[in-house]
Amino acid sequence: MTPRTRATALTAALLTAVAACSAPSESGAGEADSVVIGVPSEPDTLSPLLGYGKDGNSKIFDGLLAHDAGLELKPALAKALPEISADGLTYTYTLRDGVKFSDGEQLTAADVVFTYETVLDPKTNNASRSQLDAIKGVKADGDRVVFTLKYPYAPFPARTVLPIVPEHAAGGQDPNTGSFNTNPVGTGPYVLTDWRKGEKLTFKANPDYWGGAPQVEKVTMAIVQDDDVRATRLRSGDLDGATLPPNLAAAFAKDGSRKRYDATTYDVRLVSLPTGNPVTGDVAIRRALDLSVDREAIVAKVLDGAGRPAYGPLPTDDPWFTKGIEREQDLAEAGRVLDRAGWRAGDGGIRAKDGRRASFTLLYPVGDKVRQDHALAYASDAKKAGIEVKAQSATWEVIEPRIADDAVLAGFGSTGDPDFGLYTMLHSTLAGDGWNNMGRYTNPVVDQALDAGRRGQDQAARKASYDTVQRALVANPGYTFLTHIDHVYVLADRWDGLTTQVEPHEHGFASGPWWNIETWRPKK
Repeated sequence: MTPRTRATALTAALLTAVAACSAPSESGAGEADSVVIGVPSEPDTLSPLLGYGKDGNSKIFDGLLAHDAGLELKPALAKALPEISADGLTYTYTLRDGVKFSDGEQLTAADVVFTYETVLDPKTNNASRSQLDAIKGVKADGDRVVFTLKYPYAPFPARTVLPIVPEHAAGGQDPNTGSFNTNPVGTGPYVLTDWRKGEKLTFKANPDYWGGAPQVEKVTMAIVQDDDVRATRLRSGDLDGATLPPNLAAAFAKDGSRKRYDATTYDVRLVSLPTGNPVTGDVAIRRALDLSVDREAIVAKVLDGAGRPAYGPLPTDDPWFTKGIEREQDLAEAGRVLDRAGWRAGDGGIRAKDGRRASFTLLYPVGDKVRQDHALAYASDAKKAGIEVKAQSATWEVIEPRIADDAVLAGFGSTGDPDFGLYTMLHSTLAGDGWNNMGRYTNPVVDQALDAGRRGQDQAARKASYDTVQRALVANPGYTFLTHIDHVYVLADRWDGLTTQVEPHEHGFASGPWWNIETWRPKK
C-alpha cells in the first residue's frame, strides 16, 4: 500500500526549510544512547490489527517468526519454526517461555488467537487480510498455537511474522477506532512514549525485552515530508540519520562523520492506469505507454543509478522474475499500436480518437522529488508517442479519492513470495479496495494464474503461474512499471551493527539500517 503522507503545500515546505536551518536539534540528536531519524511519512495506525508491521521488524511488537538479515525465517515469539502436517494443512507453533508484554502481562496462546481472529474478521479494516486467506481456523492448545488451513499454502510461515497484540489491552474495543491504535502495547524491544501527529514519534528501550535490553535507549522518528528539508536538517545536526533521494544523499559523500547505506528492494515505482478512465482504460493506450517509457534513462538520470528498470512487479534479480519480458523503449511500435487502435495524430502532435484527446492527469505526492521526477520523465516519454500526461502534485488526502479516475505515481512491493504483493495489486476481487488494485484492473487470465499460484504446492507449477501473470501484464498492462528503487539512507557513523535487508515498499519505521536497532552497539 502507498504510505500516507501529510505533506503541506509547497510554500509551507519552503518556509519549513528556512526555519530548519536555525531550529534547535531534536532532543537526543548526537547523543550516544539516542538516535533521531528523519523519515518522509508516518503510519495511520500502530496497530497490527489494521496492518501495521505485517511484514515484520516492528520495534513495538514481535511475530511468531521474524526475518534475519538474509530474509530467512527464524523463531521470535515461537520457540522454533512450525511443525507442519504431512498434508500441509496444519501448522503448530510452540510459544517461547516467559515472554511478557511491555505492561508486564504474560504472553499467551490466547493472544495469538485473538490477533489472527481479529485481523480475519471482515469488520476489521485490514487491507492485507487477503494475505491470510488460507487460514480456516486458529486455536490455542496450552502453550501451542495451531493453525488449520483451507488449502495447502506454501508461503504460510512467512505470514506469521504478523505482530502479536495482547487481548487484555486491545480486546473490548473497536479495532478500527480504539485507543490501542495510537497507544499500543507489545512484546518488542521498544515502547512508544510520545506521538505528535505530523511531527514525530518517540520510543524508549524496553528493559525487560525477551531478546535483551537495547543499548540505544531512545529512538525518535521525525516526520519530515519534504526531501530537501530532511537533507537540510541532517546537515545541520538536527537529525542523526535520514531517508534521502540518491541525489541528495550524494551531497554527503565526502562527509567522514556520516555513512551511506543503499538497500535493494521490491519497491516498484509505477503509474496506475484506471480502467474506468476513457483514455487509460484503452488497452492500446496502456500498451503504447509501456513501449514509450525509457526505463534505463530514468534509472540513470532520476535515480542516479540507485535502482533497476522495472518490467513488471518483480525485480529482475528475483528468482520468480520471468526472463525474456525485458523491453526497451520502442516509440515506433508504440505508434503502430495506437494507429491500429484508431488513435490519430492531432493538434500539437497529441493523438485523438472519436473526438477524445489522448490526455490524462498523473498525480504524485507533494514533497517527494523522486516521484515527481519519475512523473515528469514519464510525461516526456509519453508525449513522444502522442499521449499527453499532465503531471500534478497533491497531498495523499487529495489523491486517495481520485484513484479510480486519475493515474497515480504509486509504489508497491512485498518481500518474499510473489503471492504477497501480486495478489493484492492485480486480482479483480480486490478492485477498488482502497489502495489494493487501485486501477481496478480486471484480467481473467491473471486472476486464474494468481489463484493457481496461491494454492499450488509444486514450485515449478507455481513459477509457471507467475510467469503467466508477468507475460499477461506485457500484453495488457494494468500499470506502467518504471523502476525498482533502492532505498538510500545517510546516518551518523557512531554505532556498530548497522546493516540493510532487501526491503519491501513500506519503510521508515521498520526496514532501513535500523531494522535491527535493538542490537546496535556504540562505537568504541
